[in-house]
Formats: sequence, structure tokens, C-alpha cells
Amino acid sequence: MPPWVNVPNLLTLVRLILAPLVIQAILDSRHGLALAIFGAAAFTDYLDGAAARRFGIATQAGAYLDPIADKCLLSGVFLALAVAHIVPRWLVALIFGRDVYILLGVATVMLLTSIRRFPPSIWGKVSTFVQIVTAVIWMARDAFPCPPLNFLSFVSLWPCAACTVWSGLHYTWRGVQLERAH
Repeated sequence: MPPWVNVPNLLTLVRLILAPLVIQAILDSRHGLALAIFGAAAFTDYLDGAAARRFGIATQAGAYLDPIADKCLLSGVFLALAVAHIVPRWLVALIFGRDVYILLGVATVMLLTSIRRFPPSIWGKVSTFVQIVTAVIWMARDAFPCPPLNFLSFVSLWPCAACTVWSGLHYTWRGVQLERAH
């Protein structure tokens, strides 16, 4: 068996498999199902990290695969929510714009320097958490329509947008610091 095959990495692969199922459920207006699958996928994210740390079986493959699975799931959910006219498209454009901006920054640093390690920042993690909460609120709003969720979904847009922008700026600052230190 290849050395990258372990429980945490298999859980990450499960998350990758669940991503298109969540997306399809959103597009089919099966919001309760989408929420349940998203919850299961999020739980695999928790479990794979906990298992890798607990049993000391973190791998380089897992270090690459985990953020890819996270990004496929979260980006796919937001894109599906926009296509289904559930969340405002400007929010999805902001989220995707930040991700493209970060990828271009990483590519530039890799092209011009020997830096190859880009650990997530605290603001990147906060932004991801707020994006997850926002996606859950919007899916829940459509699965269980009620005035409090309508209000909460509208309110959630602004912290999500602010954290997304701030994390992009923070990654820029960190990139400049990395380049200067190098």
C-alpha cells in the first residue's frame, strides 16, 4: 500500500467525493440534503485533522490534499449557491477573487524565489470558518425558512466579506514579509 494511504487521507478523499454531491443537492433545491452532506463533509475535515495529529500520521500528500478538498467543497458550495440565486453573486466573486489573488501571489513568489512553504495564516483560518458559517446559514435558511434565518443570512454577508478581504490583505503582508526575509 502506498505510504500516503492512511485514515486521515482517506477521510480527505471522502470530502472530495462529497463536494459534488453537496453542489448537486443545492442545484436541485434539496437544501436539507445539501446541509446534511455539507455537515458530513465538514465532519470529515475535523476527523482527518484530529486523526493525523493524534496518531502522528500526517503526510505530505495529506498536507496538499486537505486544503484542496476544503477549497473544492467551500468554493463549490458558494458557486452553487450563487448559480441557484441563493447568495449574492458579489460575495462569491469576492471569495473567488481573493482565492485567485492568493494563488497568483503564491505563483509569483514561487517563480521569483525558492520559497515553497506557505502555511495558512490565522486570518485565513478565520476567513474559512466565517465562510463555512455563512454557507451553513444560507443553506439552513432555504432548508428551514423562517424570519430569524432570513435576518441572520443577510447579516452574515458582511462579516464574511470583511474577513475575506482582510485575509487577502494579510496574506499579501505575509508574502511581502516572506520575500524580505528570504
